[in-house]
Amino acid sequence: MPRSKNAVASRARRKKILKQAKGYFGRRKNVYTVAKNAVERGMQYAYEGRKQKKRNFRSLWIQRINAGVREHGMSYSEFMGKANAKGIKLNRKVLADLAMNHPEAFKAIVDEVKK
Repeated sequence: MPRSKNAVASRARRKKILKQAKGYFGRRKNVYTVAKNAVERGMQYAYEGRKQKKRNFRSLWIQRINAGVREHGMSYSEFMGKANAKGIKLNRKVLADLAMNHPEAFKAIVDEVKK
């Protein structure tokens, strides 16, 4: 009995990779072996990027809080230390938003921390 190769499954696998490579330049978009490497690398970058996104946003929030707090004569580390000691449970995302978009509310928080 002849060997069965299951061309349906292998073709579907290749089509899936080539579909993911859509938009790539040159042979990366239409030659399976080249596209497979490009897609694998792209997936790895995407995975790392999802982790880096969290770091980048936290860094951005810290910079915004620092800029907002320095207008009131404090440093970021001093502010966060005193805020935690006072029991103010606002996270960095919320504090950064207040510093950017609601300076009067942020000033009230800074004044509360300064007391």
